[in-house]
Amino acid sequence: MELGITIPLRRFLKRPPPPRGREEDRRLCWDLHVIPLHGRASLLAVHCHSRYTFVLFDPAQAAWAAPAEMFADGLGESLGCAGLPEAVVAPHVEAARQALLTATHGRREVAFLNRAWEDVARFDALIDRETVAQPLLDRAVNALPCRSAGWEGKAPALSRIAISLGGPPRPPL
Repeated sequence: MELGITIPLRRFLKRPPPPRGREEDRRLCWDLHVIPLHGRASLLAVHCHSRYTFVLFDPAQAAWAAPAEMFADGLGESLGCAGLPEAVVAPHVEAARQALLTATHGRREVAFLNRAWEDVARFDALIDRETVAQPLLDRAVNALPCRSAGWEGKAPALSRIAISLGGPPRPPL
């Protein structure tokens, strides 16, 4: 699995430029970005294939030191809250803990990341300032019909992530 980090996230983490990704199967790729939410640095994670999106609001400073681990924890929480079976979620969370940090996965994927950020901003009122995981926000964003790099046409990202990860199709919310 590869985690593509945006230039703003790389600068926020104070890291040198990462290598280019080599993974061709976008089902195994996510792009990560740091975004301001309610004045707090937050993680935006977008699945390159399905455009499934989750947000971690104001993670602890120590969590940013291990972005793959932070991402893996958020991935498990988000997919679990979305109702995907543990048998589907667990292998992807484990793969995320060993993920390679790379540059983002292409212009098209970053364009979809930017659209996901717009959707997060649209549902700003759903942010729970008391918790890092944002299941209500994730649910609202992933219920919207959207385009993604791995699919033709529009459909909710939740139904697409289930198929992309090898699980049963999920009905739209």
